[in-house]
Amino acid sequence: MSTSDENTVLQILLANRALQELFEGLVRLDLPNWIIVAGCLFQTVWNVKTGRPVAHGIDDYDVFYFDKSDTSFEAEDLIIRQVDASFPDFPARIEVRNQARVHLWYPEKFGHPYPPLTSSFEGVDRFLHASCAIGLYADGTGAPRLYAPFGLSDLLAMRLRANPWNKGDARRQEKEAKWRKFWPELEVVG
Repeated sequence: MSTSDENTVLQILLANRALQELFEGLVRLDLPNWIIVAGCLFQTVWNVKTGRPVAHGIDDYDVFYFDKSDTSFEAEDLIIRQVDASFPDFPARIEVRNQARVHLWYPEKFGHPYPPLTSSFEGVDRFLHASCAIGLYADGTGAPRLYAPFGLSDLLAMRLRANPWNKGDARRQEKEAKWRKFWPELEVVG
């Protein structure tokens, strides 16, 4: 990931006021191994690149954290309620998930096994599209940083490419069709 691309994407993301508010609030909450992920990030980039309103098509803001000390639903629910209480006037839903417990519910929901994760970042590695595998987190000083295991060039070019580590999931095509309704400029490759 080039420094230039990272700076460009960070500048775009932090222009989304809701995303900036969420980032700053999560820095204060200091959840274990937290990272903002998924559509709120790549869709913000697509919106800015296509001249749409910054929140166009964004249903929710996803936050991963990783706490293997308690993988119960009750512990996760406590964190969900804590985050909800910290953002009472947030303009969209905030979806919070403990990545240490995904393997417990994933097979029932999606019909195939999901190996246990070792961090929130590893959850990003498994996203269906390489161009959508992006996360925003705070470094040790509280400064915003990006995690993009496949780089940022496809994201900036609005190309949807299958994650080479996760090619076999049929949901990928469903997501592509949904997103192309909001962003017909997207190019699906591979």
